[in-house]
This record gives sequence, structure tokens and C-alpha cells, in this order.
Amino acid sequence: MEATQRPDLRDALAAERTFLAWIRTGLALMGFGFVVARFGLFLQQFQFIQHAPPVPSYGLPLWFGTALISLCVIVNVVSAWHHVQQIEILKAAASNQALA
Repeated sequence: MEATQRPDLRDALAAERTFLAWIRTGLALMGFGFVVARFGLFLQQFQFIQHAPPVPSYGLPLWFGTALISLCVIVNVVSAWHHVQQIEILKAAASNQALA
């Protein structure tokens, strides 16, 4: 008796759900990155309304927002790569079971 089980549709659907969850996480990171980057601009406008001296530098919010957007790109690329690998493994296992 063989110890490995035949891959099922449930396995492919679970891989799909995991992939979509990572994409959703990446998009949330991107949205938060835009919010943080825009917050620096909001602070500048607020200082202008308060007639305070303008701050020429965007500072930390811009860099942190850009880092979050970059992290989103990395998360989405890695999740897509991992999903493609998982689907190939499931297809290979299904074809090996069909041959046996």
C-alpha cells in the first residue's frame, strides 16, 4: 500500500485560496504605504494652513510608504512564484498517479 495520497481538487483550491490571501495582504500593504506617504504631504499642508514655516523635506513618511509599497511588490511576486510551484507539484503528482 502506498503512503502518498492522490492529489484532489481540494488541494488545488486550497493553494488558490492561499495565493489569493497573500495577494490581498500585499494589496493591503500597498494601500497602507500610500496612506503613510500621503500623510507626510498632509502634514505639510497642515503646517501651511497654520502659517508655520514650511518643511522642505518629505522625511520619514515618504521613505516608509515607499518601503511598504516595495514590500507589496515583493510579497506579490513571491506568492505568485510559490503558487506556480505548488500547481506544478500537484499536476506532477496527478500525472504520476494516473500512470500508476
